[in-house]
Amino acid sequence: GFRESRAKNDPNTLIAKVWLPRSLPTSLAAASQVLDSLDPSLQAKKPLSQEQVALREWCLGEDGRAQAESTVLLHVSHSNLKKTFFQEIRLDMHMKIERVKHKLEFHTGTSASSAQLYLLDEVGNAIAECEDQKMLGFYSPYDGCRLHIVDLDPNSASAGGWLEDVSLVKKYEISEEAYNQRENTYRNFKAKKLAEDPTWSLKADMESRAGKGAVQQAFPGHAAGKVDDEEHQGEKAASIKVGDRCEVAGGRRGEVMFVGKVGELPLGWWVGVKYDEPVGKNDGSVKGVRYFESGEGYGGFVRPDLVEVGDFPEDDPFADLADEM
Repeated sequence: GFRESRAKNDPNTLIAKVWLPRSLPTSLAAASQVLDSLDPSLQAKKPLSQEQVALREWCLGEDGRAQAESTVLLHVSHSNLKKTFFQEIRLDMHMKIERVKHKLEFHTGTSASSAQLYLLDEVGNAIAECEDQKMLGFYSPYDGCRLHIVDLDPNSASAGGWLEDVSLVKKYEISEEAYNQRENTYRNFKAKKLAEDPTWSLKADMESRAGKGAVQQAFPGHAAGKVDDEEHQGEKAASIKVGDRCEVAGGRRGEVMFVGKVGELPLGWWVGVKYDEPVGKNDGSVKGVRYFESGEGYGGFVRPDLVEVGDFPEDDPFADLADEM
């Protein structure tokens, strides 16, 4: 019958509830010890004995999943799927073969009406041909046996290796003449670039787009290249002071926490911003030197020309709800 184990310091806390079959080759006392050992307060004090470990493994199975006496662990093979072998499908022996077919349909694609099941032993010898109205347990399967599916549909999607052999799938092909007649192709793009610059390469072009070139395209007013002027953007920085609310290019709002020069960054003036949301790159420090306090990902340093100060309150995600009430 069912055996319950409750925490010793709180009788109302249920630790485990296990069904102990009469055929279990161990004593009830040993089972009680296993259940008592599940109490977290005792695990560190009393390790499981060999008998307790055996009982736990019997209840959970080799893969650690709960198993019942009425279930069986079977492999599955398919007549059309030569490269596919399904492993460890646990089925209830009270299931009718027809229901088993429907369950396997989701794994193989073979409809229940077109499938014929055969039960094989662990070495592939046939045990029985399964009939739809009989239960799986009628054929006395055991862990390690195999269900072999024979697909009787000649027009099945799995017939002829269509689900496994990609070489059977017709690929789209285009002739050289037809391709050359197209205008917006990579071949024409490459020829045009090489005509403009014989040293052009796609790799160098992509690196340029991902680097300083991309910054210049996104923010035209932002200087690109090396900065040699220590007072770079000093005039713009003079109009920004600590404590100002601001909006950084890209719609990121926050509060100005620092205005000045940062020795760990290129020459010129910088603005340290504490963002309202974690859209920054640091916590107010650069290479270990702290300039202001913020949470990780809430801080950032940008050039003054990317900062606009003014009335930029924190966004209220529930502001629209007030109008609806």
